[in-house]
Amino acid sequence: MLCQFTVKNYKSIREEMTFDMQAAAIMEHKDRVIQTKDGEKFLPVSVIYGPNGGGKSNVLEALHTLDAKILRPLCATCDKSECEFKARKIPVEPFAFSEETRKEPTQFEVFFRTNVAEYRYILYVRQDIVAYESLDRIKLDTGRRSALFVRNDNEVDLKGVFGKIKISEEISENLPLLSYLGITYKKNEIISDVIQWFEDSIDFLNYGNPRQELRTAIAKTDEVKKLVLDMIREMDLDIEDFRIEEKDENHIEVYTRHIVNGYSTELTLSEESSGTKKLFGLLPFIAKSLVAGTTLVIDELDAKVHPVLLRYVVMLYNNMEINKKGAQLIFTSHDLSTMNNDVFRRDEIWFVAKGKAQNSKLYSLVEFKNSKGESVRMDAKYDKQYLEGKYGADPYLKKIIDWSDVNA
Repeated sequence: MLCQFTVKNYKSIREEMTFDMQAAAIMEHKDRVIQTKDGEKFLPVSVIYGPNGGGKSNVLEALHTLDAKILRPLCATCDKSECEFKARKIPVEPFAFSEETRKEPTQFEVFFRTNVAEYRYILYVRQDIVAYESLDRIKLDTGRRSALFVRNDNEVDLKGVFGKIKISEEISENLPLLSYLGITYKKNEIISDVIQWFEDSIDFLNYGNPRQELRTAIAKTDEVKKLVLDMIREMDLDIEDFRIEEKDENHIEVYTRHIVNGYSTELTLSEESSGTKKLFGLLPFIAKSLVAGTTLVIDELDAKVHPVLLRYVVMLYNNMEINKKGAQLIFTSHDLSTMNNDVFRRDEIWFVAKGKAQNSKLYSLVEFKNSKGESVRMDAKYDKQYLEGKYGADPYLKKIIDWSDVNA
């Protein structure tokens, strides 16, 4: 589970920006939160709105870049086919419109939870060189907090239960210590727990190889395929079944089965409508996320599905009877048909827009205050007020509206 993500000096993000998945203490939809055993509450869904060029995609790309920075060294030594696209090098790009920021490190900080602990991982990267890194842990059964390691340039301090771990004196300055530990001590219980979160508990749709990802998503379990079929039938798409056939290592074919007036026939996915093709590029990942309880990150989800289906997908995550394992959906969108208090809590709606110096600003609807210091009411017409520019991130302008106190 993703708890919180902070980034600074990345692409259009100059100042520190925090994206928080912890539920705020608000009145609406109290039944639509993930409640943990230790009493914490987290959001199953978050959506980011904003104008084109405002920087909303960069928030998700920053999270993906951090994930890729950790996993690339591990995948480079992996012979599994699904590791191939994860081994791609993704550059860490600082804020470009300042000579000062171009020389400073990009800063990432992520809080995440596994079944046994909550971790805080920090990574500073300057021109692909690790400038600072640390890992802390809170055990969920005892609440005990402990530091695990701190790396400052080339100086490494292994702490607590990591104190007896032996490491090379010449770790590459481009290699995160967490990646090194994942390669060298992959059987260590804590290291395995952390690395597994980055590998399996957070997925980024359309950031890798879509064909390979589709095969991987459906092949995980029969439960995933069953849920995909349930969703397809509920949408009344006239598809009774589907199967995947591997033609060779780099090519798969998807066949859909239709029954019309008692006659059964198969079509290839290429023969289906563009809408059906989009669904097969999305539904397996939604199903995999809900079945496994993972965090799914999708840029421009509304471009992939009809607004009615978008609402349907969001409500799957909001329904705790369906979302029993605490899955999370994080996406960007322009669709206003779902921007209302029936679909979202105020703390699930986020906005991104540019400031005067081309720097992106991120803020949630629940924390937004207008020029009079007034908060947004839970029964407000979110879509209407957004179109009127009352939330700062005007959908028709690239920059934050000057009167808003958001533009600090």
